[in-house]
Amino acid sequence: MNLNLKDKVVVITGGGAGIGHASAEAFRAEGAEVVVWDVMSEPKIDVTSKDSVEAATAAVIAEHGRIDVLVNNAGIVRDAQLVKWKDGEVVSTMDDAAFDAVVNVNLKGVFLCTRAVVPHMIRQSSGVILNASSIVGLYGNFGQTNYAATKAGVISFTRTWARELGRFGIRVNAVAPGFIATEMVKAMPQKVLDSMSARTPLAQLGDSADVANAFVWPASHAAPFLSRTVLSVDGGLVLGT
Repeated sequence: MNLNLKDKVVVITGGGAGIGHASAEAFRAEGAEVVVWDVMSEPKIDVTSKDSVEAATAAVIAEHGRIDVLVNNAGIVRDAQLVKWKDGEVVSTMDDAAFDAVVNVNLKGVFLCTRAVVPHMIRQSSGVILNASSIVGLYGNFGQTNYAATKAGVISFTRTWARELGRFGIRVNAVAPGFIATEMVKAMPQKVLDSMSARTPLAQLGDSADVANAFVWPASHAAPFLSRTVLSVDGGLVLGT
């Protein structure tokens, strides 16, 4: 896209697969130096660990001298109904472990990574933070109390940090994907995939590259006045309709 990202240092969390991997490739295609933080990478970076994140940040600064873009993409799902009720009785509930795991990765992880990186961006008087939200953070979704709450929280992070950090030349935006055909999604039964497509006005699932490009453009010189924005990449989808 010729977005002048040559030699920019980009950190992508959860960049080992899916949207994160596609994003890493998209940034590399624009000439950026990409560093992936992932529990599946070497060295392993755990975004829920303050020590792990701060050590990883220090390593990037030691090697590259700066961080120009942080893409907070790492996330997990642990779906369950808040309370599943059948025949007048509670069958199951969302347990504490499922709630805490999703909050720790999807919300606390974004907080820890951004807090570690921002001081370096302030010192260089520039930077871009891009947070992965979701359409469910805007509309909610059945069976995703924990996930939807974290993705709504990420939007609040985005809007708050844009206000706090703009005076330092740091822009903060979020991307909210709809139904994206990642490897995990494509493994679902065909009838589920067909239902997802049918609920999207464009009548198809998105591709990881669609979301990757939505991260790359706001990070570039082509979007210098874009901040506090939630960019929906969802084919026009509105959940619940």
